[in-house]
Amino acid sequence: MSIKNLESNSKIHKYVLNSSLRESEILQELREVTDKKFGTIMQIPPEQGQLMALLMKLMGARRSIEIGVFTGYSTLCVAQAMPDDSYTLACDVSEEWTDMAREYWKKAGVEKKIELKIAPALKTLEILLENGESESFDFVFIDADKENYDTYYEYALKLLRDGGLIAIDNVLMFGNVVEGYEVPESLKKHFTQQSIEAMKTLNKKIKKDSRVDISMLKMADGITLLRKK
Repeated sequence: MSIKNLESNSKIHKYVLNSSLRESEILQELREVTDKKFGTIMQIPPEQGQLMALLMKLMGARRSIEIGVFTGYSTLCVAQAMPDDSYTLACDVSEEWTDMAREYWKKAGVEKKIELKIAPALKTLEILLENGESESFDFVFIDADKENYDTYYEYALKLLRDGGLIAIDNVLMFGNVVEGYEVPESLKKHFTQQSIEAMKTLNKKIKKDSRVDISMLKMADGITLLRKK
């Protein structure tokens, strides 16, 4: 069970998982291997991956972008949910993390549906726009360096078609964005004050942004879903 879920010890959360989670063997293996090697702090929990997969199917999504891959769990959830001729652009800067991702994408038989770019995501997204790929994607998942979230968000809006979906991860930052919330000492170290302020600013901006429909969910460490109008 991921440490990213703020209610990970509640009986209700356990009931939800026991009653609804359908995690495949390959996804479970990837999650457990990641936990042993790197820990769970940067990995989305399985119920979030399942939600993202469901959203892909509901949308009929065929083209997606992931900003921040880690070991590829969320990428795999999305790629498996899309058709055989779909395309996912996965952006990260770590060869170590994404080597594991590549291994499990291949095991799952979806490696041909995913293009991995090892480079700063801002540059990768800029090149997409320069190449005339604006308004050509169905889904963008943002789960990378928080200081650049606002810029990623703006790029995502340019790259998404009308009706496309953005999912922004870690919008609660273990409660660090909430004034007066008692954040456990073990979780305070994972975000800088600069990143916390960046997230708080973005959350406020998105609430007033008339370009999108929004819903912030308390799932995991907080995820905001945004539909481009």
